[in-house]
Amino acid sequence: MILNLFSCSNSPRYRTGPSKPSSTKKKSTPALKTKGKIKHKKLIKGVSSFYAKDFHGKLTANGEVYDMYGLTAAHKTLPLNTIARVTNLENNKSLILRINDRGPYVKGRILDCSYGAALKLGFVSQGTTKVKVEVIEWGDGKYMKHLD
Repeated sequence: MILNLFSCSNSPRYRTGPSKPSSTKKKSTPALKTKGKIKHKKLIKGVSSFYAKDFHGKLTANGEVYDMYGLTAAHKTLPLNTIARVTNLENNKSLILRINDRGPYVKGRILDCSYGAALKLGFVSQGTTKVKVEVIEWGDGKYMKHLD
């Protein structure tokens, strides 16, 4: 019973600041588990997709209303409200986005951009593209509360 109690308790999920620079380069996954916490890389490369009409006007993971024309993105583990430069590696266009949602939920993808971001990055017609995500400022992970 005690084991069940501890396995269901919350533990801190995100670091509060950027990770320390490493003198050696290692190939690893975008998020590494270290003693119950997630340590993120500052640079991630992979495939991005975008999401649009089906989610427009619905709440995002951080509590704000999704605007498909805004410059936001979804990532599975980066702290909410993280600011990142996203570069389309196929055409070299880049843009600064804020992580405000969770996803993508398709295997092999690292980022889900808003329609507006995908339009500016130039990959709406393809649907997906190879991207580089560079963290500029780590997010606070906070959920926005709405006053009703």
